[in-house]
Amino acid sequence: MNVSPEHLIHQARERFALQDYRGTAFLLEEVVTGGRAFADVHHLLGVSYSLLGLPDRALDQFERALALNPRYLEALIHRGMILMDLGRREEADASFQLAQQGDGLTAGLPAHAAGRLANLHAAVAEAYAELGALDPAIEQLTIATRLGPKFPDLRYRLARLLLEAGQTLEAREELELVVRTRPNFLDALALLGLARYLSGDAPGAEAVWKDCLARRPEDARVEAYLAMLSRGPR
Repeated sequence: MNVSPEHLIHQARERFALQDYRGTAFLLEEVVTGGRAFADVHHLLGVSYSLLGLPDRALDQFERALALNPRYLEALIHRGMILMDLGRREEADASFQLAQQGDGLTAGLPAHAAGRLANLHAAVAEAYAELGALDPAIEQLTIATRLGPKFPDLRYRLARLLLEAGQTLEAREELELVVRTRPNFLDALALLGLARYLSGDAPGAEAVWKDCLARRPEDARVEAYLAMLSRGPR
């Protein structure tokens, strides 16, 4: 049975809060191996490796986080700390300097501040969604994506809510953007297929789902989607 990356990440954060850094790393490694990791996943995995005394692995994860989000403040700081420990002082100073600059604004705010606010709005959206209040949940996640336009996980979550609310075209638009920027985000690709199907584009859905199955053959959900298509048109 496949476990969603969101569930693995949630479990990893729980293990991290309990200072079980080995357990945290184990869970996040599964997310990374599946090609479904975001910058914050790489960052948390890097912190876990650092606390486990694995600086080279930690540095690699911080680099991967920064490749996805070059203005990731915490990743810049932790990268600098690891580089300092490794005796690479000039590189460490450069990393700290980038963190201090905080150049670039998002929604009129420094990038790191906008990112924090985006995550707060996303948390509020999740609370609304758990209560079945889809409209305010969608509103909060829409704000979150404006504050964090480079956070594909937020757009993916927004698209899921839009589909649940019957707003298939809006969901499709968000998912097209996600898979364009993160082509290996297979959960988003599978959901894009569903958005295409529900918006009346069965051939487009089939193409996406076949691509998903070719890259992740064990995905029972995608197999079920393709079986649904084979039973005939909507």
